[in-house]
Amino acid sequence: MNKVIFFAQIRELVGTESVMLDANQLSVSYLINQLSERGEQWFLAFKENSVLCAVNQTLVDSDYIVKKGDEIAFFPPVTGG
Repeated sequence: MNKVIFFAQIRELVGTESVMLDANQLSVSYLINQLSERGEQWFLAFKENSVLCAVNQTLVDSDYIVKKGDEIAFFPPVTGG
C-alpha cells in the first residue's frame, strides 16, 4: 500500500489529508487520472496537471513509476511574489 498525502488547496478540495492506495507500479500521471475520477472536487483538485508530486519527499515527474511502500504527496505549484 501507499500513503497519498494532499497539501494546501488540494487538501481543501478533496476534503481529506491522506488516503491509502495500492499504487505499486503505477505512473504518477496514471495515479492523478485515477484520483481525478473520484468526483468533481477531486477532478478540480487535479485539473490541467496543476499539481506537483513528491515521492518519498523528492520531486518527481509525471512518468515516475511508484513502488510499493512509497509515500506520495501532491501539492500546488509554489509561486513567489
